[in-house]
This record gives sequence, C-alpha cells and structure tokens, in this order.
Amino acid sequence: MLVLNCGSQSIKWKLFYPDLNIKKEGHLKILGNKNFEKGLIGELGKIKKLGEEINIIGHRVVHSGGKLKSPLTITSKNLKELEKFNNLAPLHNPFNILGIKFSQSVFPKAKQLAFFDTSFFAELPERAFIYALPEKLQKMYGIRRFGFHGISHEFAASEAAKITDRPVGDLNIITCHLGGGSSIAAIKNGKAIDTSMGFTPMEGLVMMTRGGDIDPGLIFYLNKKVKNLESVLNYESGVKGLCGLSEMLDVLKAVEKGSKKAKLALDIFVYSVQKYIGAYFAVLGKCDLLVFTGSIGAGSKKIVDMICNDLSILKDTKVLQIKDNESLAIAQKIKNL
Repeated sequence: MLVLNCGSQSIKWKLFYPDLNIKKEGHLKILGNKNFEKGLIGELGKIKKLGEEINIIGHRVVHSGGKLKSPLTITSKNLKELEKFNNLAPLHNPFNILGIKFSQSVFPKAKQLAFFDTSFFAELPERAFIYALPEKLQKMYGIRRFGFHGISHEFAASEAAKITDRPVGDLNIITCHLGGGSSIAAIKNGKAIDTSMGFTPMEGLVMMTRGGDIDPGLIFYLNKKVKNLESVLNYESGVKGLCGLSEMLDVLKAVEKGSKKAKLALDIFVYSVQKYIGAYFAVLGKCDLLVFTGSIGAGSKKIVDMICNDLSILKDTKVLQIKDNESLAIAQKIKNL
C-alpha cells in the first residue's frame, strides 16, 4: 500500500508491505506552487518504476468540511464535494486533491482512500466546537471548530501511551504539533475534547507564516487598507511576519547571531504555546503526559525546553518528544480495515 502526503511545500510518500515495514519512501521539497505538479508527476513516476502492484493508496486530506468521514473511498462524486472545501484550507486541500487525481491517473486500479485531519475532532464536546455566533449562521454555513493535525495528534498520544506502558484510555494528554503549521489538543481518555485550530487552520497558535489568534476587528480594519489580505494572513504573517524568516532553524541561527527581531519572534511563538498548554491544563483538570511532535516539536529540544522551563504546573507531568509519522498512522488505519 502507498501512503501519499501532499502539501504546499512538500510531497512525502511511503510504500508499505502488508506487515507495515517500509519498502521505499520519498520526500520532495517544493519551492513555489508552480513546481508542485511537475514534482508530483516525478515522484509518482519513481513509484511506478518500482514495478510493485499497488492495491490501496491512502491520502492525507486536511479538511473534510465536517460532512465526510474517514476513511473515505474516493469517487468522482465525493471528490467534487471535497474540492468545495479548498478555500477553507488553501495551504493544504488543493494539493491533497491534486495528489488524489494524479494517483488515480497513474494507478487506475488502486483503491483510493482519504483520511482527514479533522476526523479526530469530529466528536468534540459542543462547548468546545460551537462558536458564539447566531445559530442561523452556524447552520446555514456549517460553521464549527473542526480542528486539524488530527492524524498527528492521535498518533502522538497513542505512541506516548505505549512508551509509558499505560492505556491511552486512562490518560489525560496534551499534544503539541509544532511545525510550519502548529496546533495543540487536549485529549481525555483517548478522546479529543478541545483543540487550538478552528473552522480553518489559521486559528490558534502563532505559526511560521500564520498569525494564529487575531482580533476579528483587526481583520475588518486591515481589509480596507491591505490588498490580498487572505494571502498575507496565510503566507506572510506569524514568525515570518515578525522577523522575515519562515524556517525555525533559520530563526534559531539568527537568534544565536544576536538578531533582536528573531529573538522576539521566537519568544512570541513560545509564549503562544505556553498559554494554550495552561488553558488545556485547566480544561483537563490534570495532565499526565505533555507530548511534542511535528518538525519543531520533535526536532528541537531547545524550543521544548524554552516552553517547559517556566511552567511550574508541569511538576507532575511527563514530557515527551515523539517524531511525527502520519504515513505510518494512515498505514495502520488501512491495515485495521
């Protein structure tokens, strides 16, 4: 089985044997949207040349619009339905769907399955997913907190439970997926009860190019003065907006060289994570495990230490860093089918 994870900046794939051992894998970084289709054709061509008979292809898809559930067997009808949600996750869904379409073309006999980042948060309590907006608007436009990075949060919580040799259903866990996009989830007895991202992946933490929680009044104000505001909020804000750098490794290097802008951007990023951790401690009542995943969360001990050092509430909490592996998580779900 092949697992394909297409994003605006990378194409990742892993070819699994039925026992979940990896036969082959690839990771292509993409510079600019114009290069995506060329890169995708190249990667699928490499897989085709391996000569393996691929029966199932699992795709990570970020936004389901709340109407479609994992796993979804792709048809021409529901693929068109999926395309309607592109504007809700413009950094992700259009590329996820291109991955599906190109896979259908290259591997026409394979069953195509979509696994949604939003599925893990489909059963959030009403008090967590309902926005304080007129009920008529909520029903008319399907407005609710969807949450994202669900595949990663679920996998991190499950792996953390295994490491501590305790059932995930007995634990209170806060998972922090920190990367280009970042989010936090509160997980009680194996079920998500709150998460920082909302109707779109723009809400919540300060991220590398997204500003996270912003006063809605500021959006109205800027919309009268700034062209292409949606693009600015998705691609030019967050850490990049503060110091001009969109890769955390570059930010850390700039901090070491004495850049005040980079130091401030890093401090703001860390502070936003700390605030959500504190909030989710209150929501859960206690926290057995605090788990960091994602390229920053699993890859930078320095940033995890910055987040945790000043949090006295962590004295009875075990802190873990776990490498994210959404491809394996999807492969496990396929095998469980």
